[in-house]
Amino acid sequence: MTISLIGLAVLLVLVFARVPIAFAMALVGAGGFAAMRGIEATGAMVGTTVFETGLSYSLSVVPLFIFMGNVLARSGIAHGLFAGADRLFGRMRGGLALATVLSCGGFSAVSGSSLATAATMSRVAMPPMRRFGYADSLATGAIAAGGTLGILIPPSVILIIFGLLTESDIGKLFIAGLVPGLLGILLYMLAVIVAVRLNPALAPPVSQPEPMSQRDKVGVLGTLALFTFIMVGIYGGFFTPIEAAGMGALFALLLALAIRGLSFSDFWGACLESVVSSAMIFAIIIGAEIFSAFVNFAGLPDALVDIVYDLDVSAWVVIAIMVAIYLVMGCVFESLSMILLTVPVFYPIIEQLDFGTGLLADPEMALIWFAIIVVVVTEISLITPPVGMNVFVLRANLPDVGLATIFRGVLPFWVADIVRLGLLIAVPWISLVLLQ
Repeated sequence: MTISLIGLAVLLVLVFARVPIAFAMALVGAGGFAAMRGIEATGAMVGTTVFETGLSYSLSVVPLFIFMGNVLARSGIAHGLFAGADRLFGRMRGGLALATVLSCGGFSAVSGSSLATAATMSRVAMPPMRRFGYADSLATGAIAAGGTLGILIPPSVILIIFGLLTESDIGKLFIAGLVPGLLGILLYMLAVIVAVRLNPALAPPVSQPEPMSQRDKVGVLGTLALFTFIMVGIYGGFFTPIEAAGMGALFALLLALAIRGLSFSDFWGACLESVVSSAMIFAIIIGAEIFSAFVNFAGLPDALVDIVYDLDVSAWVVIAIMVAIYLVMGCVFESLSMILLTVPVFYPIIEQLDFGTGLLADPEMALIWFAIIVVVVTEISLITPPVGMNVFVLRANLPDVGLATIFRGVLPFWVADIVRLGLLIAVPWISLVLLQ
């Protein structure tokens, strides 16, 4: 276990020295493996990992869902979702902020990316909120927090990667994320209502609803149809998540062409963004696989399981410790890095925990429940200082808004996330109800 802890310490030093996380994990993993097995075995392990990851059929779902989201982002679908949501809430105090949260949830349901959702909605929702006199703190807070829904509401790239790391059923993970995702939308909307009640200066009494063009209406209906098609197809067992990703990407492309919202330059840009994002994710996965091979060979997961048994504490105490670790890590790590660093170490422990009777008595259900807990904690990290990635995306798109203003705006939503996290831990039924 000593060499594993040394490796973790070196990894943290490299990360704080701003070495890209993919290369930091690969260097530490390869170096630690070489110290135990030698250079020749390490070269074989690294070569096999790179080759098998690059040609993994299971990972083909990642670029396909990313491409689907980029096509929808560039085709103007997000404006239609925002305008449609504004029709429901525009005449309430804080209605545009409520519409932003709802449209973020809708857009994230088909983009699967928090950063893409935050970047897109900052261009769509911020101008009308400023036009009607919304405080920058509430406006940016609603966008930054709403964007975090992208990694939970299916199809979710993070859930896909969790499934690949733990060999879990990705379809079941998608289904388990649906109710917690909807709960997140409701709690975020409640946070807006409470915030404007406590401080009416944050939002005007009413605002004029955003106009909806015919193209917007077709885009909204098409997006709903796409989400329904993916979920019903996976839930009903008609096709696998990989097949759903391929058909979803084609459906998104046809929808964008049907509403004439995608020029050739937009299409080319969506392709380039998909290639860059996929390459980044694959590089991080390869680095994580190399690091995972090192810690597994060093026996860190088995040692941690033994420590848990020796401590003789309940499974719920172990979960509380893991959540605390994630909350601390979220202050300095971005979401994907956290998942790839911790899941290979933590999930063997989850498989060995005894939750007694009930839904969590089944190890598969316990692992799926843990996946949702991990993703929700990761969501919180996206709006937690000092590294909240969604906050920095907004800062890049809105350079005239200070980081302090955005972080102040996300505070009510951060509290709502903590409430949701507590509910999901205390009531596993919320995550697993659709799997019974």
